Amino acid sequence: MHRQITGRLVIATHNKGKLVEMRELLGLYGIEAVSAAELNLPEPEETGTTFAANARLKAEAAAQASGLPAFADDSGLVVDALEGAPGIYSARWAGEKKDFRHAMEKVEGMLRERDAFKPEQRKAHFVSVLAVAWPDGHVEEFEGRVDGTLVWPPRGEKGFGYDPMFLPDGFALTFGEMSRDEKHGLPPKGQGLSHRARAFLELAEACLARR
Repeated sequence: MHRQITGRLVIATHNKGKLVEMRELLGLYGIEAVSAAELNLPEPEETGTTFAANARLKAEAAAQASGLPAFADDSGLVVDALEGAPGIYSARWAGEKKDFRHAMEKVEGMLRERDAFKPEQRKAHFVSVLAVAWPDGHVEEFEGRVDGTLVWPPRGEKGFGYDPMFLPDGFALTFGEMSRDEKHGLPPKGQGLSHRARAFLELAEACLARR
């Protein structure tokens, strides 16, 4: 039996881009969201070996520290030709300075080393696992995925992370070129296209009542 989310919720992230997306999604359901950064909660070390394990770890840490239900995402880019890299290390490839231009150049360099220039050789997907944890230890997890192709040079300055080099299947714009509504807006504003929006729709169906 799924548990309903009501009242105040902690968004267990210090990533400003993720925070904006999550707040917009939760706002549709009348949920008051406060970030881990605003509560001065420390960032736990991500020691999990899967997206789900890291999402759960972050949500549980925030729930225990705040005494409130907490919502965490762990997400990343999975590149077929790179045996699934960067995967759970997607953010770490950007380094302490969060330089995702450098991270994208690293991905592109590794693809070139493998002579992966054709679109069919540059297939990738984004994965997002959302975990909601309550202070009493109850946890629920939801996963979303979007498939696409990596392009070079990067296109667009919207979004964040690897968005400018990710062209979702069936679209002419990269995530970096799309507006927020086009990328992760929920119906009727958008199609719930992004991996995070798809995971959120699963979560919302189970745990949220739309106002």
